[in-house]
Amino acid sequence: MTETIDPQINDRAARRNVAVLVAAQALIGAQMPMIFTIGGLAGQMLAPNACLATLPISLIVFGSMTTAPWISPFMAKAGRRAGFMIGCLGGAIGALVAAWGISLGSFGLLLVGSYLTGIYMSAQGFFRFAATDRASEAFRPRAISYVMAGGLVAALVGPQLVKVTAEATAIPFIGTYLAAAAINLVGLGLVWFLDLPAHAPVPGAPRGRNVRELLSSPPILVAIIVAMVSYALMNLVMTSTPLAVVGCGFTRGNAADVVSAHVLAMFAPSFFTGHLIARFGTARIMGIGLALLAGAGVVGLAGVELENFFGALVLLGLGWNFGFIGATTMLAAHHAPEERGRVQGLNDAIVFGCVTLASLASGGLMNCSGGDVVQGWNAVNLAMIPLLTLAGGALIWLAMRPKTA
Repeated sequence: MTETIDPQINDRAARRNVAVLVAAQALIGAQMPMIFTIGGLAGQMLAPNACLATLPISLIVFGSMTTAPWISPFMAKAGRRAGFMIGCLGGAIGALVAAWGISLGSFGLLLVGSYLTGIYMSAQGFFRFAATDRASEAFRPRAISYVMAGGLVAALVGPQLVKVTAEATAIPFIGTYLAAAAINLVGLGLVWFLDLPAHAPVPGAPRGRNVRELLSSPPILVAIIVAMVSYALMNLVMTSTPLAVVGCGFTRGNAADVVSAHVLAMFAPSFFTGHLIARFGTARIMGIGLALLAGAGVVGLAGVELENFFGALVLLGLGWNFGFIGATTMLAAHHAPEERGRVQGLNDAIVFGCVTLASLASGGLMNCSGGDVVQGWNAVNLAMIPLLTLAGGALIWLAMRPKTA
């Protein structure tokens, strides 16, 4: 038995939930640009080897990858609200442990705190799916876009908080992690207002396809590949950007401004991405996203002036938005309600597994692949080529399949 959807009733409820999710994305989401701005710099300060500088960011993504397979089924049984509250608690505890580690000069504790922060990152990733839970098919692309647009406030607030807090304590970056902990504690109260019931299976109800069958569906497979590549390339380049900016002689404030412009570009198009998807189709928007990601690599390779960093990171953000929202919309349209927890957990485990590898590779490429910062930065941008080839090939394959397949 499948869900019976009354578009008017469900869209009224969906719009209320979207409003809460937008606020959550704006407030709690501010911690991600904060931590991604300082994570590599804090790692560089404490790591025993320069090649490990970005390991704190990698541990955040690894935490997200290992959380997704269990938190998605948990949300299906206990409801989205419970899962998001666990995410906020993980983010708060993780930030406090990281601050404690920096105060003791312990790289290990910084890594533990980073892993716990990944629990929040995983939970935040389900905001976009939560927006579709009670939405009609027509409202889904816009619901996803509106929630992602909440990141605009996060993009403005997060890097500015870094400027205020990074040097606020005797040991750099402790204040930033403490601010991130406070944001998560406020977020606990915010997500309480969500009205998203659990979707636990009832006896006799269809269980839906298994993992192998889901991955045999071409739209699901291509959606996962494009989401994986879009997020991995965004993380690959963004993780190294603060190190590259500071290494090329610019300030930490410049690095924060570049990250701020990047995160703005990630979320600003969300006000109209859903409308573009509805008009032109998910595959075309995903293709444009991949082209923009390729453009980011070209601009990054063109030079290491401040304008190059801004240009590359803005294109990177735009490409991520089109690629990731397009892939999310395609995925949401090709699974049954009873498959929701399984396919969403599978998607995010695969996506963040690849993102973990990308963030690990980012530090090695940046710090250990050449004799100077410029060579490292060029290696990061050249590493985009294989993944872009994979995602582009997958989209072409999907487009060439017979329409009746």
